[in-house]
Amino acid sequence: MDCPNELPVIDMLTFISDELLHTYRSSNDEQEKIRAITEFLRRLNEDISIAKLKSINVEFESDLDWFNVSGPISLKELQGKVIVLDFFTYCCINCMHVLQELHCLEEQFPIESGLLVIGVHSAKFDNERVTANIVSAVQRFGITHPIVNDSRSTMWRTIGLRCWPSLLVLSPTGTPMLLLMGEGHGKFLQEFAGAALSFFSQQGNIDYCCLPMQITTNCQPASNLRFPSKIARSPLGRYAIADSGNNRVLIVTSSGLVQHKIGGQQAGFVNGSLTTSRFNNPQGLAFVDEHALIIADTKNHALRKISLTTGKVETLAGTGVQGNERIGGRIGPLQPLSSPWDVAIFRTRDMDMSFHLDERNVPEKTIVLISMAGTHQIWGYFPEGIIWWKFRKFEPLCCVALIGNGLEENRNNSYPQNAAFAQPSGLAMANDVLYIADSESSSIRKTSMIDGKVMPVVGGDRNPLNLFAFGDVDGKLFNAKLQHPLGVTYNDASNRLYVADSYNHKIKVIDTDSNNISTLKITNQNKTDLIFNEPAGLCLDTNGQNLLVSDTNNHAIHIIDVATLIAKPFVLDFSQIASTCQTEAPKCLSKKYDDHAIKTLALNLIKTISIHFSLRLSPELNFTKEAPQKWILKTVSQSLKIYPSYGTLLNGMCNLQVQATHHEFSCVNNELFTIEFSLNLCRSNCCLIKRISVSIKCGKTIEEHIPIHNVNIHINQSNINLL
Repeated sequence: MDCPNELPVIDMLTFISDELLHTYRSSNDEQEKIRAITEFLRRLNEDISIAKLKSINVEFESDLDWFNVSGPISLKELQGKVIVLDFFTYCCINCMHVLQELHCLEEQFPIESGLLVIGVHSAKFDNERVTANIVSAVQRFGITHPIVNDSRSTMWRTIGLRCWPSLLVLSPTGTPMLLLMGEGHGKFLQEFAGAALSFFSQQGNIDYCCLPMQITTNCQPASNLRFPSKIARSPLGRYAIADSGNNRVLIVTSSGLVQHKIGGQQAGFVNGSLTTSRFNNPQGLAFVDEHALIIADTKNHALRKISLTTGKVETLAGTGVQGNERIGGRIGPLQPLSSPWDVAIFRTRDMDMSFHLDERNVPEKTIVLISMAGTHQIWGYFPEGIIWWKFRKFEPLCCVALIGNGLEENRNNSYPQNAAFAQPSGLAMANDVLYIADSESSSIRKTSMIDGKVMPVVGGDRNPLNLFAFGDVDGKLFNAKLQHPLGVTYNDASNRLYVADSYNHKIKVIDTDSNNISTLKITNQNKTDLIFNEPAGLCLDTNGQNLLVSDTNNHAIHIIDVATLIAKPFVLDFSQIASTCQTEAPKCLSKKYDDHAIKTLALNLIKTISIHFSLRLSPELNFTKEAPQKWILKTVSQSLKIYPSYGTLLNGMCNLQVQATHHEFSCVNNELFTIEFSLNLCRSNCCLIKRISVSIKCGKTIEEHIPIHNVNIHINQSNINLL
């Protein structure tokens, strides 16, 4: 590996990791990549130039708080496991993205295989050092592997880490082997883990034992809110609430009567009716009019639309898979997005004056503004074609980056593409000004919708690279300090901007004329102080007299009189809508899809079988190049274990491993599972999205074990046929 021995350990580890990544990415095929990893592992044992790595004692302090396990863990006691240490801080969007990569890794390599993921929470913000807040984050993100609160960041400093997220992989003897910084290493990490488990297993060094897992939970009744996020108000005064932890959107009257529950507790990416559609951690929302609203479906990396008139949910933009583009411009459903966190509606006149006889009566067109937290930008979705800034033409239905260059900075600039944000998480429109809660710079900023100029309001620092200028100080511009604000809402009557200063657990207000912020002293009806816990969203009523606040970690909504600052609970009444069970995933999806088919197979499930799906298109259709062709399991019999549960088609094909969970299982005449395919297709003159589903039934049990079953699906423009 030719690594200079005088290098500090962190630099040595970075050097050999970068060298392996370069070799891996230069390899031509999968076998060559595996050989490169195996050779790396062999040299790791033998190369004296990196012997210093073996002298490092990576161990946790003894007095730390642990989650998802029954007691503290010692790395020394875990020898025999390949260990992935995920150094993260729960505010960080990149850390959230890595959690999904780790989830896929854990599905492929459970603890019994010899691999263990441990989250090492190393806080950026003071608020994140508090154990109770980490518990809420663990529940909110659905993390199931062990987590330790390294509140003093001792291990972080001992190793010499420099950024979130960082993944440190340890050998079965505890030697640091690999350091990966940032997100996007999921596939490489899976192949490295597989090669490492094989390599060390051949040496007899792998421990296949389980751990005493104990998932940290705090169950909420099905009708309750769970980590509510943003709130939006319709023109006539009803509200939409992003009930993020329950993966649903609630439509409620001004008195709290719930009119619609849209989505369900089970996360998913499903269009259709209000009861069968599915979201995944929706955060932001905004009404387009009284009967239509836009949803930032954050973990689905998608922009969704709910029509209360038709009772349908559709996807406007996003593929369901995280993107990393900084420019965009494709037609919505073909354009990958990255963790959209909030949305706002802006209306402006079309600058194409060529077809307007009367310039005084040019109709306004709608633009959906999106805080794209994952790429640190503001994007726009254009339902109609429009000519806008500097006479730039935006095609109908396109989704494109508007403001921010994609760097994570607190950079204000007169030119929108030269400005930079740091995880923008909240939006509020005020005439021609968009206010932005820029959470990782702990600041509130604004941008002109006339020319895209980005300007400071309060918080943060003059140095655009300083993302640690946080605190809890009222004042003006940069003298004021906030801590990871997530929500903003504007009062047109008073020119005041209300702010959810989330990690300070406070609601504050900005005089937008003077750029001065002050804390609101809010009390309960009994005159005691109201204690928030990471409030994430807020919204004013139609008169601007009452402020609704999502008290996220307290799973509650408060309504506050802005004149008296007295709060009372905003109680939700679910009595007039269907019970929760009616919003769960339907047992039969045959009526929910335009193209649904049932395939009956003769099976023997004594052993694991493979079911191979092959999709073939009629001559006039093609798979859209570069667009993902996705599939996901929608229903699965409780008596079966199927792996994987979702993925993308490779050359129109996917393979499932199906195993009965107990030997007594009888599959005769039972529906085993339903698989949904979301296809991006092209004809000669246009592109289209086609969603089909296939249910697999067991017709009879056979004595012979057939390891592979093929399901061939022929697709044309109007229907599907099983061959």
